[in-house]
Amino acid sequence: MASSQKHRQRGMSFIGLLIVGGLLAVAGVVVAQAVPTVIEYQAVLKAVNKAKDGNTVPEVRSIFDKAASIDNITSISAKELDVTKEGDKVVVSFAYQREIHLAGPAYLTLKYAGKSR
Repeated sequence: MASSQKHRQRGMSFIGLLIVGGLLAVAGVVVAQAVPTVIEYQAVLKAVNKAKDGNTVPEVRSIFDKAASIDNITSISAKELDVTKEGDKVVVSFAYQREIHLAGPAYLTLKYAGKSR
């Protein structure tokens, strides 16, 4: 006796595979454009932590400018830093935003803020 059981196929169709692949490609492009801004944020944070060693506002900004030129920081300048004193410690804080053009009128806006430790 021949068994006539039908095996149900499982898996993804070719169209489904193309859609998933397209979505992953778009997400990859967005991530690839956002990663350099995160790396620059880390460089800004490092430069701010170096700059807090200055005693006066011009000295803090000069230290930041030197570190910014070494690390190629373009999103924020020394004049945009907020330099304050908490007790006897110098605290340097910053805030800026970066816009990444996605397509047409769509932009991804990333807001970064931080302060020295």
